[in-house]
Amino acid sequence: MKKIILKIEGMSCSACSNGLEKYLNKQEGIKSASVNLVMANALIEFDEDKLDQKKIENFVKQAGFKSLGIYNNQIEEHNNKKEKVTFILFGLLAIILLYISMGHMLGLPTIEELDMHKSPIIYGLVLFVLTTIFLIYGFDIIKNGVKNLLHKAPNMDTLVTIGVISSYAYSIYGLIMILNGHHHYVENLYFESSAIVIFFIKLGRYVDSISKDKTKEAIKKLVQITPNTAIIKVNGEEKEVTIDEINKGDILVCHPGGKIAVDGEIVEGKAHLDETFITGESKPISKTIGKKVIAGSINYDGYLEYKAEKIGKESTISEIVRLVVEATNTKAPIARVADTVSGYFVPVVIILSIITFIIYLLLGLGFNEAVNTFVTVLVVACPCALGLATPLAIVVSEGMCATNGILVKKSEILENAQKIDTIVFDKTGTLTYGNLKISEIFNYSDFKDNELLKLAGSIENKSNHPISKAFIDYLKENKIELLEVEDFKDISGYGIRGKVDGNEIVLGNSKILNLFEIENTHLDDERKLAQKGNSIVYLVRNETIVGMIGVNDIIRENVTGVIDKLNRKKIETIMLTGDNEKTADIIAKSIGISNVISNVLPSQKAEVIKKLKDSNKKVMMCGDGINDSPALANSDIGVSINSGTDIAMDSADVILMNDDLNKILDLIYISRKTINNIKQNLFWAFFYNSLMIPIAMGVLKPMGISINPMLAGFTMVISSFTVILNALRLKCIKLERGE
Repeated sequence: MKKIILKIEGMSCSACSNGLEKYLNKQEGIKSASVNLVMANALIEFDEDKLDQKKIENFVKQAGFKSLGIYNNQIEEHNNKKEKVTFILFGLLAIILLYISMGHMLGLPTIEELDMHKSPIIYGLVLFVLTTIFLIYGFDIIKNGVKNLLHKAPNMDTLVTIGVISSYAYSIYGLIMILNGHHHYVENLYFESSAIVIFFIKLGRYVDSISKDKTKEAIKKLVQITPNTAIIKVNGEEKEVTIDEINKGDILVCHPGGKIAVDGEIVEGKAHLDETFITGESKPISKTIGKKVIAGSINYDGYLEYKAEKIGKESTISEIVRLVVEATNTKAPIARVADTVSGYFVPVVIILSIITFIIYLLLGLGFNEAVNTFVTVLVVACPCALGLATPLAIVVSEGMCATNGILVKKSEILENAQKIDTIVFDKTGTLTYGNLKISEIFNYSDFKDNELLKLAGSIENKSNHPISKAFIDYLKENKIELLEVEDFKDISGYGIRGKVDGNEIVLGNSKILNLFEIENTHLDDERKLAQKGNSIVYLVRNETIVGMIGVNDIIRENVTGVIDKLNRKKIETIMLTGDNEKTADIIAKSIGISNVISNVLPSQKAEVIKKLKDSNKKVMMCGDGINDSPALANSDIGVSINSGTDIAMDSADVILMNDDLNKILDLIYISRKTINNIKQNLFWAFFYNSLMIPIAMGVLKPMGISINPMLAGFTMVISSFTVILNALRLKCIKLERGE
C-alpha cells in the first residue's frame, strides 16, 4: 500500500469534501481516502499494483473536482489583495444595484430614468445587465453546483445555483413580459436577489480564505524556518550555496546569529542553539562536537561546523510538516457527526424547498411568493458553518501542538486525550533520563573491579539497551580497552551473553539466573543495592556469579510535579519496569507513583496495557519508542520521548520533541479546549440551521417574522463568520499544564 496527498481544487463546503471522500472510498484499489476541506487536500492510501496517481486523479475529476498534483507541504496563501480589490468593486456595484431596486422603499431620491414605475423597461434592463455581471462573477459557483448535481453529489454550490438560477430565470420571464407591454410585471422582478446572494457567497468565501490561511500559520512557520541558503566549507574556504546544492556529507558552517540549514552532526565548535520551533523548548540548548543539530535552529553565540546528514524531505522539519499535514487529514470521531449530517443535509434541503414551493402554490399565496420563499430556503441552509466547525479547530490545534513541541500524528488524539484516565510510564529513559551510571560493585572473584567491568563492558558494547551505555561510558572515562567478543546474543528482557577468551559470559537481571538455572546466593547484596534505587546487573562467568553491579539513573526534572498534577486531576499513574520490585518501589515512591508493575519483560508490556484497557480504562502509554513499541501501539494513545530526529520511524501516536513530560499536561489541556470548541461550533451550526430554515419557510410569518433571499445570504455569512472566529480563539489559549 502507498500513501499520497493530492491538492484538490473546487471544494467549497463539507458536502463537497464528504462527497469526494465517499466517491474515492468506493473505488476499487483505494484502501482509504480522507479529504480535508481546510487544507484543500486528500490523503489517499491505495494499492499501487492496481492504481497510480493518474488513475486516482481521474477519480477526482469524475467526482466533479480537480487534482492539482501532489501536495508539496508548501502552504500557499490566497491572493487576498487581488480578491480584496475585486470584492470592493463588486461591493460598490451591489450598493448601486440595491439603490436602484430598493431605494424607493427607504424613501431615498430616485433617478427618473431608472424609476420602476416611470421607466419599467430601462429599469428592468439595467437590473438584468447588473445581475448578469454578478452571475459571471459567480460562474465558478454555478459551474460547480451544476457539475455536482450531475454527479449526484449536491453540495452548497448546488443549493445556491438552484436558488439563483430560479430567481434569475423567473425575473427574465418578467422582463420579457414587460418588453411585451405588460408593465405590471415590474413588481415580479427579483434580479437583485440573485445578484446579492452571489455577492454574499463570495463574501463568505473571501472570509473563509483569510481564516483558513490564519489556521495554517503554525504550519507555515515550520515550513519557513529553514534558511534558503547556507555556508559550505570547500577546501578550507567558505562558500554560500542554496539549500538544494547541499549533499550528504558536506561540511557546513554556521556563524553566531545564523540558522542551521540541514540536519547534521557538529564536527567543530560549541554554541547555544534555539530549537523553539522544533521542540517547544524556550531555553537555548548547549551543543558541542558529536551533538546533533536540527535545520532551522538559531545559533546564538558560537562558531559551528557540522556535517550534513538529512537533507530535503528527509529533514526533521519536513517530516514534522508531513506528519502534521497527514494528521489534519485524519478524522476525529466527533467530525463524523458533521460528516454524516452533511451527507444528508443538502438533499433534504432541496426536498424541503420544493415542498415549501408546492405548499405556497396550493395555499394560493402566489407564484411570486412561492419562488421567493423557495430561493430563500435554499440559500439560508447552505452548510458552510457545519463544514468548517471541526476541521478549522483541528488545524488550529494541530499547529499549536506542533509549535509547542508536541507532534500529534492523528487528529483523533485531540479528541481522545481529554478522556484519558490512566497513564502508564516506562521507567528507564522516560521517568529517568536514561543516563545510567555505575554506582556500586560487589566483586565475588579474584579479578580487580576494573577487570570485571572490562569484561562486562566488552559484552555490553554489543548491546543497544540503555544500561549498556553506563558500562561503555565507564570504559571510555577510565580509558579501558575492549576485549574481543564472540557468539554475542541478546536475550530480550533478561540480559545478554557472549564468549571472551573462550569463557561463557552472561550479564543480566536476576531472571537470567533462573533462565540458566544458576543458584543465587547473593540476595542480601541485591537487597542492599535495590534499597538505594539501583538497577542490578549480575555478571556470570562459566555459570558462576563473579560480580553484581548496581547501575543508577537520574530522575527527570519536573517528573514529581507532573505526577502530582496528574494525581490531582484524578488520572491514575502507573510505573512499568523490568527492574526488581524493591528498586522500582523506591523510585516510584520518590516521585509520587503508588501503582508499580515491576519485573516485566518488554514482550509483557503490551499485555499489561491490554489488561488495563479490558478493565474499561482509557490508557496512555509513555515510553522511549524503541523497546516499548508494542505497548505504545496497543494503548489508546502512545506517547514517545527520546525520539529526536527519528520521528518518521516512531510507532507512537504522539512524540514529545524535547522529552518534557509537562507536554502531556499540555496535550490533555489542548485536547479539552479543542473538543469544547468543536462542540460550540457544531452547536452553533445546528442551531443556526434549526432556527433559520423554518423562518425561511415562512413558519413565523403570522408573527411578522420573515426573511428574503438577500437577508438569507447575509445570515449564512454571519453563521460561518461566527464559527471561524470561535475556532481561531484556540490560538489565544494559554497552556496551564493542569494548574
